[in-house]
Amino acid sequence: MLVKRIFVEHQVATHPQTGRILRALDKAPVVYIDKVEDVFERARKPYLQKRGDLNLFIGRKEGQLVKPAPDAYGLSGDPHYYFIHAYNCIYECEYCYLQGYFKSPDLVLYVNHDEIAAEIRETVRRHADRPSVWFHAGEFSDTLALSHITDEWGTYWELFATLPNARLELRTKSVNLKAIIDRPPLENIIVTFSLSPAAQAKRYDRKTPSLEARLRAIAKLADRGFRLGIHFDPIIYEDGFEAQYRALVQEVLQAVPDAQIEYISLGVVRFTRDVYQEFVRNYPGSGLLAGEFVKSFDNKIRYNRPQRLYMLNTVQQLCRDAGIGAEKIYLCMENETV
Repeated sequence: MLVKRIFVEHQVATHPQTGRILRALDKAPVVYIDKVEDVFERARKPYLQKRGDLNLFIGRKEGQLVKPAPDAYGLSGDPHYYFIHAYNCIYECEYCYLQGYFKSPDLVLYVNHDEIAAEIRETVRRHADRPSVWFHAGEFSDTLALSHITDEWGTYWELFATLPNARLELRTKSVNLKAIIDRPPLENIIVTFSLSPAAQAKRYDRKTPSLEARLRAIAKLADRGFRLGIHFDPIIYEDGFEAQYRALVQEVLQAVPDAQIEYISLGVVRFTRDVYQEFVRNYPGSGLLAGEFVKSFDNKIRYNRPQRLYMLNTVQQLCRDAGIGAEKIYLCMENETV
């Protein structure tokens, strides 16, 4: 990873994780600052500047460390929360919402995982009467892409080993398994992969591992006994849509037995207004622009409702036809009527 400059908050300068990161990226000059917010996003930086001018910030996450997840974020019936371990991503998916969410594509890594873990433990305590409470990582950055440098997940392995009614999801498109592959699989830690048909992944998921590579990573984790999840998200319509997803479902089941799949989520491509405008600006030649998008029930920009129904029902039925139980499938970020 090419980093032009590293900014480190004074308050985490001697933190062990800060030291690990700086040793791994020892070619980049280091600047010490009071707060990440003093520099990050102070001036707008074009998203595509990440290709050759990427800065890294290391700091302490402050404020509310564990937040309630949006509706339709996970399997229904359980409380869902998310926590932020980092901002921004080394990958460059054309549809990524991060391009319109932050004013800068620079990376931010947080190192106070002991504080996040304490807040997770307290949240679990408040839900002691519930059989399961979920915590999701990967909302604003891939969980595994830089994990060989950050090495934070050991803290959460130790934590969730003591919290049998808590569930942790690590969302990723990465095949970087170094930080987790040798850890003991836990029933309540689920590694989930976002997948698209091979041609779409090659076209839209810039700088990410190929579908084939992701499937190999899934198979490796399955062989070690890990619990796994699949996100067919974003689902994008194009010619051959049904055949592409039929093949994808079969490829997934060749990589991981159905018994080890915790769940499969289905989500059609969607944008906030700001993200859509930034996407059009950054990728004016994208094939995604061939789709007909409208403002939807939550003011996000999506395909029209009949098309979404067709797409979601088709992929759901392909999963059912392949033997995946309906109870494992949920719709992500859609309302009850789609």
